[in-house]
Amino acid sequence: MNEKMKQARLEKNLSQTELAKIIGVSRQTINMIEKGDYNPTIGLCRNICKVLGCTLNDLFWEDK
Repeated sequence: MNEKMKQARLEKNLSQTELAKIIGVSRQTINMIEKGDYNPTIGLCRNICKVLGCTLNDLFWEDK
C-alpha cells in the first residue's frame, strides 16, 4: 500500500481522477498504485512526483 502517495495527493486536494487526468493515466491505475497492486514504471513515478511536488524517495522508496 502506498500511503505516502495517497497522503501527498490529498495534501494537494486532488482526487484520484484529477491526478490521473493530469498525468494521462486511468483513475484505476492511480487506485492500483495506491493499493500496492500495480508497480508503476519509473517514468510514471517521475510524473506523479512532479505533479505532487515530491521526490521518488518521498513516495516510492521504502524507509529502511
